[in-house]
Amino acid sequence: MAGSGIWNNFLAFFEEAGDLFLFTGRFFREVFKPPFEFRELLRQCYQMGNKSLLLVGVTGFILGLVFTLQSRPTLMQFGAESWMPSMVSISIVREIGPVIIALICAGKIGSGIGAELGSMRVTEQIDAMEVSGTNPFKYLVVTRIVATTLMLPLLVIIGDAIALFGSAIIENLKGEVSFLLYFNQVFDALTFADLIPATIKTFFFGFAIGLVGCYKGYNCSKGTVGVGEASNEAVVYTSMLLFVIDFIAVFVADILYG
Repeated sequence: MAGSGIWNNFLAFFEEAGDLFLFTGRFFREVFKPPFEFRELLRQCYQMGNKSLLLVGVTGFILGLVFTLQSRPTLMQFGAESWMPSMVSISIVREIGPVIIALICAGKIGSGIGAELGSMRVTEQIDAMEVSGTNPFKYLVVTRIVATTLMLPLLVIIGDAIALFGSAIIENLKGEVSFLLYFNQVFDALTFADLIPATIKTFFFGFAIGLVGCYKGYNCSKGTVGVGEASNEAVVYTSMLLFVIDFIAVFVADILYG
């Protein structure tokens, strides 16, 4: 009985993976076909970027403060506190900043997309758009996936900058390091091998957030209960997918940059 349940779970997983693959293929077919919904795309970019900016900024600032406060005592034991700007900048820009901010956006943006499209599906608004002759997939799905793909890198850059500013405040208060000296050491430590892979993977993070959120919401069922399930599953599945993408990105970057 237990073996049968595990087998059914495997089948359900592969079935959903196949549906998501087909959904992704439909996106790539639709994204390059006119007409293009530029007005809706700009509206989605503004909504996602503007409404997430405060949350990303607060998260980045606290991240910089806490990371510096936790790391400083250990470095002081080895007399290496002068390495603090280099260590913090590389850690935040390469890994901590993109992953944490992407997870925050998965909870904020991904759940919102899943709930919004799920509500439109169960109230038959998407069916009404299809009957009226419009293409709901292009208007609702394509614009949101493209918007998340474009906006997440910008949010990550802003969040990283605010995190480094928070770290600089701690260094200025604890170690009496000037802001000019701190950021000089930050930019001396960072190279293109740090910036390019970290920036490129944020586009994939944004694509994953938009894709899973739209997939769950667009295929929502079971009435209003399904809306909550779609929103919750969008966050859970996206979070798992982000870690997989991050592992692949780090592995490829390690091969390319050694």
